[in-house]
Amino acid sequence: MSLRPALFVASSILLVFVIARSSHSAPPAPGVLVVANQKEHTVLLVDPEARQELAKISVGVNGHEVAVSPDSRFAYVPIYGNSGVGRPGTDGTTIDIIDLQQRKLASTIDLGKPLRPHQPVFGPDGLLYVSAELAQAVDIIDPAARQLVAEAPTDQPQSHMLVLTKDGRRAYTANVGVGTVSVVDLARRAHIATIPVAKHVQRISISTDGSRVFTHDQDAPRIAVIDTASNKITHWIDIPDYAYASTPTPDGRWLIAVLPRANRAVVIDTKTYQVTHAFDVPTQPGEVLVRPDGAVAYITCMPAGKIAVLDLRTWQLQPAIDLTPGVDGMAWWSKL
Repeated sequence: MSLRPALFVASSILLVFVIARSSHSAPPAPGVLVVANQKEHTVLLVDPEARQELAKISVGVNGHEVAVSPDSRFAYVPIYGNSGVGRPGTDGTTIDIIDLQQRKLASTIDLGKPLRPHQPVFGPDGLLYVSAELAQAVDIIDPAARQLVAEAPTDQPQSHMLVLTKDGRRAYTANVGVGTVSVVDLARRAHIATIPVAKHVQRISISTDGSRVFTHDQDAPRIAVIDTASNKITHWIDIPDYAYASTPTPDGRWLIAVLPRANRAVVIDTKTYQVTHAFDVPTQPGEVLVRPDGAVAYITCMPAGKIAVLDLRTWQLQPAIDLTPGVDGMAWWSKL
């Protein structure tokens, strides 16, 4: 074969390989990771494709979690305090607001009393719902007025994390030290039920269709599945080690959970409740964020200062994003 035909064949093979490879890898999505770094008392804006930090904004001591407003203009960071859940330390009273375009602190909401506000979630009504541990409540914030407008009781201590149903009418909170889940009617601002789960639980997630809530036994390798119609545990998911957090994929097919003691992430089939994939990740994975298009899961590993990147279309780990120790809660900023 002459040189020119050989080069043509080689180029064709390379082109086919590149096309085939690209068709199976997760395409980039226009967006930025907004990451709370509780050790640095900062919020990081991170380009997930370039794997680099774009900006660092100082916030109070300490912000653990973050939510981006529906209009993509602001990030909201509850200032929890300098301790862990249930431990002595300062008691946060504020929520910091970051202007994402200006990349600076825009304002601070004063909640008026020590609350240890922790997780912020926007409802379909445009209001911001924040777990308020010391009030045993879900705080309801008007982001336009930048003020607290109401509290809905959980009737349980250490209501650390929360999820909302799709219609925004109910909240479910994980109550860490007492090992329960509270059901809260947000429309009536009333406590509905308390669901016993375990001695201790951590974190909580909800299925895409809102029919199931997942929370994590901290003393046994299992995840509780709560039916939101009956508000009762209907299944237990057996896993290799205890899980700290989980997040479903947007299509509802998979549940991604992190096992901090094992330094692993697992993928659970939500139809069979079986673990189908497992991955080694950096030290002590703590939180999972699935990209809105369902193509990639990001996992913060606080002591390592890294974000693990899992391609959900190929089930392959990609190179991690190297940041600084303390990375914790994440939100996705879709740059509209």
